[in-house]
Amino acid sequence: MPNSADITKDSAAEFSRLQNWMTAIKDKDMATYNSMHDRYIELKVTLTGLGVNLTELDKTKE
Repeated sequence: MPNSADITKDSAAEFSRLQNWMTAIKDKDMATYNSMHDRYIELKVTLTGLGVNLTELDKTKE
């Protein structure tokens, strides 16, 4: 079972990668973008719950 450090590391990496994809999408009304946005919110909740300060990580600030 992964520990909180592993979960934090993996979630932060996914959060960063996902934001890069989200900023590259021009049509933000697409189902793909909406699905990404849902995952973005889930990762924000997870990282915040783990005590990660998202000030520096959150590029999209949604």
